[in-house]
Amino acid sequence: MIFDFKILFTIATALSKVKTSYIPGDNSQLVLSCEVPEKQNNVGSVQETKPVGLLDALYGPFFDNVKGSEVNTLSPNGESKIQPGSISPVYHHLTVTDDYQYPDKDDLRDINGSSVLYRGGEFGGIPTFAHLRYANCYDPEKFEKEQFDIAVVGAPFDSGVSYRPGARFGPNGIRMGSRRLAPAYSVYRDNFNPYDSGLSIVDCGDPPVTPLDNRIALDQIYRANRAIAKHKTKNSSFKAPKVFTLGGDHTITLPAIKAAYENYGPVSVIHFDSHLDTWNPYYFGGNVTEYQSVNHGTYLHWAHEKGLLSDTCIHAAIRGPYPGPKDVEHDVKCGFDRILARDIDKIGIDGIIKKIKDRVGNSAVYITVDVDSMDPANTPASGTVEPGGWTSRELLSVLDGLEGLNVVGGDVVEVSPPFDTNAELTSITASQVADSIISLMVIREQEKGNEAERKEIGK
Repeated sequence: MIFDFKILFTIATALSKVKTSYIPGDNSQLVLSCEVPEKQNNVGSVQETKPVGLLDALYGPFFDNVKGSEVNTLSPNGESKIQPGSISPVYHHLTVTDDYQYPDKDDLRDINGSSVLYRGGEFGGIPTFAHLRYANCYDPEKFEKEQFDIAVVGAPFDSGVSYRPGARFGPNGIRMGSRRLAPAYSVYRDNFNPYDSGLSIVDCGDPPVTPLDNRIALDQIYRANRAIAKHKTKNSSFKAPKVFTLGGDHTITLPAIKAAYENYGPVSVIHFDSHLDTWNPYYFGGNVTEYQSVNHGTYLHWAHEKGLLSDTCIHAAIRGPYPGPKDVEHDVKCGFDRILARDIDKIGIDGIIKKIKDRVGNSAVYITVDVDSMDPANTPASGTVEPGGWTSRELLSVLDGLEGLNVVGGDVVEVSPPFDTNAELTSITASQVADSIISLMVIREQEKGNEAERKEIGK
């Protein structure tokens, strides 16, 4: 781009004639201000500034009181350095001229997080989900002392996949995708911020899941979820802290449901996925070895076989091909109904919400979301992609419409960061899914509190 310096000079001259207020500081500067103090009588006048270099104009106070000898003006070879040119009063109008006041050097409120003074909190601290407080959730001696209401936990496991690996990196990918979630208020719910609702929500980190033996790994995930539920709740009426898991491949839902079952009994699973995942193990791995029979396509079969599920479960966004002709018949025997992906074009989002709510009723609900329930255009980094899925907006709208359900746990799974885009599309979307399900837990508790308050007022 070629600049016409005559035009630039004309603009600068015109700016110099704008009515301004002069606010003196340690370093004389010209400041354009919309509001003028009453005691200021020089409105409309312009006081010329002393020509200074751009570096000094912007960062002068930062270099004040630096101990040591005079500024080094010589280069390593002994020659004089080229000094920065000064800015004439005319061009000074085109620079940033606000008189920034540096905090006291011992003021650490913006560093330790006790006060947000500047934008940039997305990048501070150790990455936890939505910048939640990290809690030591696996020490039995802290079950009584470390209290919280909802916990986020990672399950870095992907040894049950049949196609793309990489979901063991999903928990950290989702956490990185959640950097902009908190503190923030919902656009769709008035004055609602799930992380500033009065409930204590923490991030328990990831248990050290072994990548070498699925039997040990799944048991580790189960015991970690179980340990979290042993803690005392802090500000809720929950029977035990509710757990939301960041997967991991979809096999991790089995140990998570097993842990939830111990507190709530059989649960109604709302399963957002492109595949049924209730497949008979004999036709999906188990005909090779018994060890292979537990995987990300059979975990719901096993959950049903072991009595962990109610008979009011439901799938949503189904569109993946059935491996066998009797898969639907077997799925029904496992207690599931189905909503196909293209049903949303027929009955709309409200119709989907109604069908789910009618199915699960007032039962204890566990919501599990495979990111392949959405179209690969929205979430390309899933374990088994299927074209023709829902958009992220459609899925999030359905989730938000499930307000009032008794959600006792949930997860988002099959996020494989190695297959994600540079824009982190899948991880960011998965973090929003997690946020939506956690919000359902919070809203349900708030509604119970409001109902109790109304009853108290009515006495």
